[in-house]
Amino acid sequence: MKSKKNLTRFTYETTAFQGWRLCISRGGTTFTKYFSDKAYDGPKKTLKTADETLEKLKELLDGARRINGKLTKTTIAKAQKFLKSV
Repeated sequence: MKSKKNLTRFTYETTAFQGWRLCISRGGTTFTKYFSDKAYDGPKKTLKTADETLEKLKELLDGARRINGKLTKTTIAKAQKFLKSV
């Protein structure tokens, strides 16, 4: 499977983790979440979940209010809470 923009595949033989990493930067803040193949029953389901999460996160961040080009603390907290809930 090939990586997509903001989604990177990790399949190293020497590590215990195999899955996808979501990483997106908006308004001076970077948001990262790891999606393990074990937790989501395989790489295809993991990719689907990560992709859906990315789309929802983009909606939240792109429609958010900014102050001097930066995301507000409230928006950052909402995004972090959303990523923890997935």
